[in-house]
Amino acid sequence: MLYATTSAADKRAAFRARLASGELLRFPGAFNPLSARLIEQRGFEGVYISGAVLSADLGLPDIGLTTLTEVAGRSRQIARVTDLPALVDADTGFGEPMNVARSVQEMEDAGVAGLHIEDQVNPKRCGHLDGKEVVGLDLAVRRIRAAVDGRRDPNLLIMARTDVRGVEGLDAATDRARALVDAGADAIFPEAMATLAEFEAMRAAVDVPILANMTEFGKSELFSVDSLRDVGVSIVIWPVSLLRLAMGSAVRGLDELQSAGHLTGLLGQMQHRADLYDLLDYESYGRFDSNVFTFTVTKD
Repeated sequence: MLYATTSAADKRAAFRARLASGELLRFPGAFNPLSARLIEQRGFEGVYISGAVLSADLGLPDIGLTTLTEVAGRSRQIARVTDLPALVDADTGFGEPMNVARSVQEMEDAGVAGLHIEDQVNPKRCGHLDGKEVVGLDLAVRRIRAAVDGRRDPNLLIMARTDVRGVEGLDAATDRARALVDAGADAIFPEAMATLAEFEAMRAAVDVPILANMTEFGKSELFSVDSLRDVGVSIVIWPVSLLRLAMGSAVRGLDELQSAGHLTGLLGQMQHRADLYDLLDYESYGRFDSNVFTFTVTKD
Protein backbone atom coordinates (compact mmCIF):
# COMPACT_ATOMS: atom_id res chain seq x y z
CA MET A 1 0.00 0.00 0.00
CA LEU A 2 1.10 3.58 -0.69
CA TYR A 3 4.75 3.10 -1.70
CA ALA A 4 7.34 0.37 -2.21
CA THR A 5 8.42 -1.68 0.78
CA THR A 6 12.01 -2.01 -0.46
CA SER A 7 14.36 0.82 0.50
CA ALA A 8 16.28 2.75 -2.12
CA ALA A 9 19.55 1.38 -0.74
CA ASP A 10 18.32 -2.20 -0.99
CA LYS A 11 17.09 -1.63 -4.55
CA ARG A 12 20.51 -0.30 -5.53
CA ALA A 13 22.30 -3.24 -3.96
CA ALA A 14 19.99 -5.73 -5.66
CA PHE A 15 20.44 -3.95 -9.00
CA ARG A 16 24.22 -4.18 -8.68
CA ALA A 17 24.01 -7.87 -7.81
CA ARG A 18 21.80 -8.68 -10.82
CA LEU A 19 24.10 -6.76 -13.14
CA ALA A 20 27.08 -8.70 -11.77
CA SER A 21 25.29 -11.98 -12.44
CA GLY A 22 25.56 -11.43 -16.18
CA GLU A 23 21.84 -11.68 -16.95
CA LEU A 24 20.20 -9.22 -19.33
CA LEU A 25 17.89 -6.80 -17.50
CA ARG A 26 14.81 -5.34 -19.22
CA PHE A 27 13.85 -1.77 -18.33
CA PRO A 28 10.72 -0.48 -20.13
CA GLY A 29 10.19 3.25 -19.81
CA ALA A 30 7.55 4.41 -17.33
CA PHE A 31 5.65 7.55 -18.31
CA ASN A 32 4.13 7.95 -14.84
CA PRO A 33 4.05 6.13 -11.46
CA LEU A 34 1.08 3.97 -12.47
CA SER A 35 2.87 2.63 -15.53
CA ALA A 36 5.87 1.84 -13.31
CA ARG A 37 3.62 -0.38 -11.21
CA LEU A 38 2.37 -2.07 -14.36
CA ILE A 39 5.96 -2.75 -15.47
CA GLU A 40 6.62 -4.44 -12.13
CA GLN A 41 3.35 -6.38 -12.23
CA ARG A 42 4.17 -7.76 -15.68
CA GLY A 43 7.47 -9.22 -14.52
CA PHE A 44 10.22 -6.91 -15.79
CA GLU A 45 13.50 -6.33 -13.99
CA GLY A 46 13.56 -2.55 -13.80
CA VAL A 47 11.99 0.78 -14.73
CA TYR A 48 13.54 3.39 -17.01
CA ILE A 49 12.76 7.10 -16.61
CA SER A 50 13.29 8.82 -19.94
CA GLY A 51 14.19 12.47 -20.37
CA ALA A 52 12.28 12.49 -23.65
CA VAL A 53 9.17 11.20 -21.89
CA LEU A 54 9.47 13.73 -19.06
CA SER A 55 9.83 16.52 -21.63
CA ALA A 56 6.84 15.27 -23.62
CA ASP A 57 4.78 14.98 -20.44
CA LEU A 58 5.36 18.71 -19.96
CA GLY A 59 4.48 19.43 -23.60
CA LEU A 60 8.12 20.19 -24.44
CA PRO A 61 10.59 18.79 -27.00
CA ASP A 62 13.59 16.81 -25.75
CA ILE A 63 16.18 19.58 -26.19
CA GLY A 64 17.36 20.20 -22.63
CA LEU A 65 14.46 22.38 -21.48
CA THR A 66 13.58 20.37 -18.38
CA THR A 67 15.18 21.29 -15.07
CA LEU A 68 16.89 19.22 -12.39
CA THR A 69 14.00 19.91 -10.03
CA GLU A 70 11.42 18.66 -12.55
CA VAL A 71 13.35 15.49 -13.40
CA ALA A 72 14.24 14.65 -9.79
CA GLY A 73 10.66 15.23 -8.67
CA ARG A 74 9.18 12.97 -11.31
CA SER A 75 11.86 10.36 -10.66
CA ARG A 76 10.98 10.35 -6.96
CA GLN A 77 7.29 9.84 -7.76
CA ILE A 78 8.09 6.89 -10.02
CA ALA A 79 10.84 5.24 -7.96
CA ARG A 80 8.88 5.21 -4.71
CA VAL A 81 5.89 3.22 -6.02
CA THR A 82 7.84 0.18 -7.22
CA ASP A 83 10.22 -2.33 -5.70
CA LEU A 84 12.10 -2.41 -9.00
CA PRO A 85 15.29 -0.39 -9.51
CA ALA A 86 14.77 2.82 -11.48
CA LEU A 87 17.34 4.13 -13.96
CA VAL A 88 16.94 7.81 -14.87
CA ASP A 89 18.10 9.89 -17.81
CA ALA A 90 19.95 12.86 -16.27
CA ASP A 91 20.80 14.41 -19.66
CA THR A 92 24.09 16.34 -19.47
CA GLY A 93 23.87 16.71 -15.70
CA PHE A 94 22.06 20.07 -15.83
CA GLY A 95 25.16 22.22 -16.07
CA GLU A 96 28.87 22.18 -15.49
CA PRO A 97 30.69 19.40 -13.55
CA MET A 98 29.79 20.87 -10.16
CA ASN A 99 26.13 20.90 -11.24
CA VAL A 100 26.55 17.26 -12.25
CA ALA A 101 27.65 16.39 -8.71
CA ARG A 102 24.60 18.13 -7.26
CA SER A 103 22.35 16.41 -9.80
CA VAL A 104 23.68 13.03 -8.70
CA GLN A 105 22.87 13.80 -5.06
CA GLU A 106 19.38 15.02 -5.93
CA MET A 107 18.71 11.83 -7.91
CA GLU A 108 20.13 9.72 -5.10
CA ASP A 109 17.76 11.45 -2.68
CA ALA A 110 14.92 10.75 -5.13
CA GLY A 111 15.50 7.02 -4.63
CA VAL A 112 16.71 5.96 -8.07
CA ALA A 113 19.11 3.04 -8.48
CA GLY A 114 21.15 4.62 -11.24
CA LEU A 115 21.43 7.48 -13.70
CA HIS A 116 23.26 8.28 -16.89
CA ILE A 117 25.16 11.41 -17.87
CA GLU A 118 25.80 12.10 -21.55
CA ASP A 119 28.53 13.82 -23.51
CA GLN A 120 26.45 16.06 -25.75
CA VAL A 121 26.82 19.81 -25.87
CA ASN A 122 24.30 21.50 -23.58
CA PRO A 123 21.49 22.04 -24.50
CA LYS A 124 21.31 18.50 -25.83
CA ARG A 125 18.95 16.96 -28.34
CA CYS A 126 17.50 13.51 -28.95
CA GLY A 127 20.32 11.07 -29.56
CA HIS A 128 18.65 9.67 -32.68
CA LEU A 129 18.41 13.01 -34.49
CA ASP A 130 20.97 14.38 -36.92
CA GLY A 131 23.00 17.47 -36.12
CA LYS A 132 23.85 16.72 -32.49
CA GLU A 133 27.19 17.86 -31.07
CA VAL A 134 29.40 16.28 -28.45
CA VAL A 135 31.74 17.94 -25.99
CA GLY A 136 35.47 17.35 -25.96
CA LEU A 137 36.93 14.39 -24.14
CA ASP A 138 38.19 16.52 -21.25
CA LEU A 139 34.73 17.86 -20.35
CA ALA A 140 33.09 14.46 -20.88
CA VAL A 141 35.57 12.91 -18.44
CA ARG A 142 35.13 15.72 -15.89
CA ARG A 143 31.35 15.22 -15.94
CA ILE A 144 31.74 11.54 -15.05
CA ARG A 145 34.38 12.21 -12.40
CA ALA A 146 32.10 14.79 -10.83
CA ALA A 147 29.19 12.34 -10.87
CA VAL A 148 31.27 9.63 -9.19
CA ASP A 149 32.62 12.06 -6.59
CA GLY A 150 29.13 13.40 -5.91
CA ARG A 151 27.43 10.16 -5.00
CA ARG A 152 27.20 9.07 -1.36
CA ASP A 153 25.83 5.55 -1.80
CA PRO A 154 28.55 3.56 -3.59
CA ASN A 155 25.85 1.29 -5.04
CA LEU A 156 24.26 4.15 -7.00
CA LEU A 157 25.07 3.22 -10.60
CA ILE A 158 26.82 5.99 -12.56
CA MET A 159 26.40 5.27 -16.25
CA ALA A 160 28.12 7.26 -18.97
CA ARG A 161 26.21 7.80 -22.19
CA THR A 162 28.22 8.64 -25.29
CA ASP A 163 26.74 10.04 -28.49
CA VAL A 164 30.07 9.98 -30.33
CA ARG A 165 29.01 7.11 -32.64
CA GLY A 166 26.61 9.35 -34.55
CA VAL A 167 29.15 12.18 -34.84
CA GLU A 168 32.61 10.65 -35.26
CA GLY A 169 32.00 6.95 -35.87
CA LEU A 170 32.35 3.67 -34.00
CA ASP A 171 36.09 3.70 -33.35
CA ALA A 172 35.88 7.13 -31.74
CA ALA A 173 32.92 5.91 -29.68
CA THR A 174 34.80 2.90 -28.31
CA ASP A 175 37.81 5.09 -27.52
CA ARG A 176 35.61 7.51 -25.60
CA ALA A 177 33.84 4.70 -23.78
CA ARG A 178 37.18 3.41 -22.52
CA ALA A 179 38.10 6.88 -21.26
CA LEU A 180 34.75 7.24 -19.49
CA VAL A 181 35.23 3.89 -17.75
CA ASP A 182 38.71 5.01 -16.70
CA ALA A 183 37.05 8.14 -15.25
CA GLY A 184 34.88 5.92 -13.03
CA ALA A 185 31.76 5.07 -15.03
CA ASP A 186 30.12 1.86 -13.80
CA ALA A 187 28.40 1.19 -17.14
CA ILE A 188 28.27 2.55 -20.70
CA PHE A 189 25.27 3.65 -22.76
CA PRO A 190 26.47 3.78 -26.38
CA GLU A 191 23.75 5.76 -28.14
CA ALA A 192 22.56 5.11 -31.71
CA MET A 193 24.42 1.89 -32.44
CA ALA A 194 23.47 0.80 -35.94
CA THR A 195 24.09 -2.96 -35.86
CA LEU A 196 24.51 -5.86 -33.48
CA ALA A 197 28.16 -5.97 -34.53
CA GLU A 198 28.58 -2.44 -33.18
CA PHE A 199 27.12 -3.45 -29.83
CA GLU A 200 29.48 -6.41 -29.83
CA ALA A 201 32.45 -4.11 -30.55
CA MET A 202 31.46 -1.86 -27.67
CA ARG A 203 31.09 -4.89 -25.41
CA ALA A 204 34.64 -5.96 -26.33
CA ALA A 205 36.02 -2.46 -25.75
CA VAL A 206 35.00 -2.03 -22.09
CA ASP A 207 34.85 -4.29 -19.07
CA VAL A 208 31.61 -2.87 -17.64
CA PRO A 209 27.93 -3.50 -18.45
CA ILE A 210 26.57 -1.85 -21.59
CA LEU A 211 23.05 -0.66 -22.34
CA ALA A 212 21.07 -0.91 -25.57
CA ASN A 213 18.45 1.71 -26.40
CA MET A 214 15.65 0.15 -28.44
CA THR A 215 13.70 3.30 -29.19
CA GLU A 216 11.31 3.20 -32.12
CA PHE A 217 11.82 5.32 -35.24
CA GLY A 218 15.51 5.89 -34.41
CA LYS A 219 18.93 5.02 -35.79
CA SER A 220 19.09 1.50 -34.31
CA GLU A 221 17.21 -1.50 -35.61
CA LEU A 222 14.78 -2.89 -33.05
CA PHE A 223 16.76 -5.95 -32.04
CA SER A 224 15.22 -8.68 -29.90
CA VAL A 225 16.20 -9.30 -26.31
CA ASP A 226 17.74 -12.63 -27.30
CA SER A 227 19.88 -11.01 -30.02
CA LEU A 228 21.13 -8.35 -27.63
CA ARG A 229 21.89 -10.93 -24.96
CA ASP A 230 23.93 -12.91 -27.47
CA VAL A 231 26.27 -9.94 -28.10
CA GLY A 232 26.77 -9.22 -24.41
CA VAL A 233 24.32 -6.40 -23.70
CA SER A 234 23.47 -6.14 -19.99
CA ILE A 235 20.50 -3.72 -19.97
CA VAL A 236 17.94 -2.94 -22.66
CA ILE A 237 15.57 0.00 -22.47
CA TRP A 238 12.42 0.87 -24.43
CA PRO A 239 12.30 4.50 -23.28
CA VAL A 240 9.26 5.98 -25.02
CA SER A 241 7.36 2.85 -26.09
CA LEU A 242 4.62 2.85 -23.45
CA LEU A 243 3.98 6.56 -23.95
CA ARG A 244 3.75 6.04 -27.70
CA LEU A 245 1.32 3.16 -27.24
CA ALA A 246 -0.78 5.15 -24.80
CA MET A 247 -0.86 8.24 -26.99
CA GLY A 248 -1.73 6.13 -30.05
CA SER A 249 -4.67 4.67 -28.14
CA ALA A 250 -5.71 8.14 -27.00
CA VAL A 251 -5.76 9.38 -30.60
CA ARG A 252 -7.93 6.45 -31.65
CA GLY A 253 -10.28 7.06 -28.73
CA LEU A 254 -10.70 10.74 -29.53
CA ASP A 255 -11.30 9.93 -33.20
CA GLU A 256 -13.97 7.43 -32.15
CA LEU A 257 -15.66 10.08 -30.01
CA GLN A 258 -15.64 12.45 -32.96
CA SER A 259 -17.07 9.93 -35.40
CA ALA A 260 -19.39 7.76 -33.28
CA GLY A 261 -20.13 10.02 -30.33
CA HIS A 262 -19.39 7.25 -27.83
CA LEU A 263 -16.67 4.73 -26.95
CA THR A 264 -18.72 1.55 -26.76
CA GLY A 265 -16.75 -0.03 -29.58
CA LEU A 266 -13.44 0.49 -27.76
CA LEU A 267 -14.36 -0.94 -24.36
CA GLY A 268 -12.46 -4.13 -25.13
CA GLN A 269 -9.25 -2.11 -25.62
CA MET A 270 -9.49 -0.33 -22.27
CA GLN A 271 -8.00 -1.36 -18.96
CA HIS A 272 -10.97 -2.57 -16.93
CA ARG A 273 -11.77 -0.77 -13.70
CA ALA A 274 -11.19 -4.02 -11.79
CA ASP A 275 -7.68 -4.33 -13.26
CA LEU A 276 -6.90 -0.72 -12.37
CA TYR A 277 -8.05 -1.27 -8.79
CA ASP A 278 -5.93 -4.41 -8.59
CA LEU A 279 -2.88 -2.52 -9.85
CA LEU A 280 -3.49 0.21 -7.27
CA ASP A 281 -3.96 -2.42 -4.52
CA TYR A 282 -7.26 -0.78 -3.71
CA GLU A 283 -8.33 -3.43 -1.20
CA SER A 284 -5.35 -2.83 1.07
CA TYR A 285 -6.41 0.79 1.54
CA GLY A 286 -9.85 -0.34 2.64
CA ARG A 287 -8.35 -2.83 5.10
CA PHE A 288 -5.98 -0.19 6.48
CA ASP A 289 -8.80 2.30 6.93
CA SER A 290 -10.95 -0.30 8.69
CA ASN A 291 -8.11 -1.28 11.01
CA VAL A 292 -7.34 2.26 12.16
CA PHE A 293 -10.93 3.44 12.36
CA THR A 294 -12.04 1.05 15.09
CA PHE A 295 -13.12 3.52 17.74
CA THR A 296 -16.46 5.07 18.54
CA VAL A 297 -16.84 8.76 19.19
CA THR A 298 -19.01 9.31 22.26
CA LYS A 299 -20.62 12.50 23.42
CA ASP A 300 -20.05 13.48 27.02
